[in-house]
Amino acid sequence: MATHWMIYGANGYTGHLIAAEAKRQGLTPILAGRNPAAVHALGSLLGLECRIFDIHQLDRAKEALADVAVVAHCAGPFSATSAPMLEACLASATHYVDITGEISVFEAAHQRGQQARELGVVVCPGVGFDVIPSDCLAACLHQALPDATHLALGFDSGSGLSPGTAKTSVEGLKFGGKVRRAGVITDVPLGYKRRAINFGRGEKPAVTIPWGDVSTAYHSTGIDNIEVYLPTPTVAAIVMRLIDPLRGLLGLDAVQNWLKRLIEKRVSGPDEASRARQRTWLWGEARNAAGEVKTARLETANGYDVTVHGTLLAVRHLLDYSGPGGYFTPSKLLGARCVEQLPGSGKVQLF
Repeated sequence: MATHWMIYGANGYTGHLIAAEAKRQGLTPILAGRNPAAVHALGSLLGLECRIFDIHQLDRAKEALADVAVVAHCAGPFSATSAPMLEACLASATHYVDITGEISVFEAAHQRGQQARELGVVVCPGVGFDVIPSDCLAACLHQALPDATHLALGFDSGSGLSPGTAKTSVEGLKFGGKVRRAGVITDVPLGYKRRAINFGRGEKPAVTIPWGDVSTAYHSTGIDNIEVYLPTPTVAAIVMRLIDPLRGLLGLDAVQNWLKRLIEKRVSGPDEASRARQRTWLWGEARNAAGEVKTARLETANGYDVTVHGTLLAVRHLLDYSGPGGYFTPSKLLGARCVEQLPGSGKVQLF
């Protein structure tokens, strides 16, 4: 029986943070990735085993996962890497978690749910800041208002971006906005809707964004209409609508590559001191056909700390897991209030 677990993409910004915290907690993950020099340097620093392989080579990936019970997949962009890693995990009966926030990745993973059930493999993408805290708010709101027809979620965060997250954001520009209407994920313009929201530290103007909960909150709650909001100055929200017609241009390979080169030069991710100062406030609102409304709020540590501890919570859970396989959202796998177990997180408050 496989007892080891692996961090793939361990040499990336977030993978490194997870590996270091795992070591501090006395865990011994296998560090893996495609870059031999970077992975082995981290392995030497932390005193952990390393494996080098390309997930696009299925036979090699299956061999590397043969004795691995759980993979924490941290190598983005997940739009390019999730499917081959998930394929390797299903082929080797290895539980899969990742730290994606991409709607398309969640939906693709959900489509593998039946196969995962038959194989007894757990597939649970989004065990970081995307989407544990907001997924917990969604689940708690659904418990408080079971006949809700509309769900809105959002967060107010000062957390800086890592290079990988910044590149994923750039890739998302060409796809515009997304909401869920009548159970269907629907394309909308950038900056589609605006409203004033009190996320937990006063009312702010906010705008809809294409966040992962447009996928996951539906699978957690069954609520048919879902929007996600981010605080955005009114002028910036108007600019988003104005540039929406240029999405085709923003999606050109030359423009994408130029923006990503800028990120590589200028973005390094927040340091430990910055992360310690940063907090995150989350908000949710459920509404039913009769007009009844329930609101939820939550304060957590910065997004990267939530991701580190959320990933380790999921890994520990699956190392001792004896339940069924299939596709899970974090709240379905770990519980509607699992976020409250994470260091720096408060309690989900319902109003």
